[in-house]
Amino acid sequence: MKVLLDACVLFPTVMREVLIGAAQAGLYEPLWSDRLLEEWRRAAARFGPVEAMQAEAQIALLRAAFPKSAVQGYEPIEARLYLPDMDDLHVLAAAIKGHADVLVTLNAKDFPRHTLTEEGLERLDADQFMMMLHDRAPDQVGAVVEKVRATAEAMDDAPRETRALMKKARMPRLGKRLG
Repeated sequence: MKVLLDACVLFPTVMREVLIGAAQAGLYEPLWSDRLLEEWRRAAARFGPVEAMQAEAQIALLRAAFPKSAVQGYEPIEARLYLPDMDDLHVLAAAIKGHADVLVTLNAKDFPRHTLTEEGLERLDADQFMMMLHDRAPDQVGAVVEKVRATAEAMDDAPRETRALMKKARMPRLGKRLG
């Protein structure tokens, strides 16, 4: 299954780590465009230069780990598309060009289901997507979330409860299921 990850699910760290961890576990093939990665970098930069440098490093690691995930040459597709927010056309065009099955985004209002269905795409938020993956591979998803939880705990040097961490990462149903 090919899945285009919108910038809004790449920037929150815990959400990204869970999504990418599932890809590293072989549960799906992630897709993005250079423009989406740049949106992530710019969003991080709003928090300061350190955050911008961290995002650049994480993006470089992501590109190295998934060298075939960057969708290129999608721009001509944009001309035939319409979305409520025309600034999101590049996201849909990249999903189409990359032959994605699913678009994972938190931006439901700008990606109407009927428009995506016409293009053979399903739109899910990160929680819905991870719940679907958990239904298919509960042990693998559980291991991914546990690794992210343990890393967050080590970085904070304080106990982290799975349910609360997933709720804060906007994946409350996954947290409830695993917590």
